[in-house]
Amino acid sequence: MKFKMAPNSLFAVLLRNPWWISFIIVGVVSLLSLALLPKNLAVFGILGTFPFVVTGLVALKRQWNQPTAAQREAQTQRLAGLPWAEFAKELEAKFVAQGFAVERLEGGKSRGGADFLLRKAGQSTVVAAKRYKAGSHGIEPLQALIAQKKALEADLAMYVCLGALSEQAAKYARDYGITVGLPAA
Repeated sequence: MKFKMAPNSLFAVLLRNPWWISFIIVGVVSLLSLALLPKNLAVFGILGTFPFVVTGLVALKRQWNQPTAAQREAQTQRLAGLPWAEFAKELEAKFVAQGFAVERLEGGKSRGGADFLLRKAGQSTVVAAKRYKAGSHGIEPLQALIAQKKALEADLAMYVCLGALSEQAAKYARDYGITVGLPAA
């Protein structure tokens, strides 16, 4: 049996938030245990914070080398200022650093859908990135990407954008398994 945590449980919420919040809970509960419980029972109140210590440590490990919100915003602003040619070079370099063989799809191969074809470990991924700066992302480019995925017989699809998708486009991306956003560094 595989354990799956409920997405809105207290510990799942703590894992999605900054690690130090778990340790604040540990401190508050420990202080309350010392102040309100009899001396011989206070240690049990403090031991009850152990799951929060573990949750805080797991969150700390996950967040250790992750950029802060301010750093992510600065990176997004920097990328938004790049012209397509420079953005495409950076994107291609990221994919190569992740171990992908990258093929640019230009002219007849692209047909308005994908801009890159990635290959790694026997899987291929089509990537659409040319509309990365668009203010709104609708369903049409995603449909073109899926058509290109089928035409190239690719396994996966990725849509690179700096902004958010419309509600309808987000549903379409979920339904067709399209990865949306910037690739991990």
